[in-house]
Amino acid sequence: MAWRGSISKSMKELRILLCQSSPASAPTRTFVEKNYKDLKSLNPKLPILIRECSGVQPQMWARYDMGVERCVNLDGLTEPQILKALENLVKSGATKA
Repeated sequence: MAWRGSISKSMKELRILLCQSSPASAPTRTFVEKNYKDLKSLNPKLPILIRECSGVQPQMWARYDMGVERCVNLDGLTEPQILKALENLVKSGATKA
């Protein structure tokens, strides 16, 4: 998973939106609990924003150069699928660089 250390090279910001209590956001909450510390330590200057809002559908937003943003809906995804979605966002940003 060498791509984890290069997130800040392709992305300017990562935002994760989730609900604190809904079952739809449970895998996203687990993903944040297990991966945030590692991702932040590997990318200390990258803003990784966790936004909690009651009733919101879980989403992951990536902001790249020139204000380009991409969103991935995380509803129904498992934790490994969320990690794969993040990897795809990183790779997508790397191809634009």
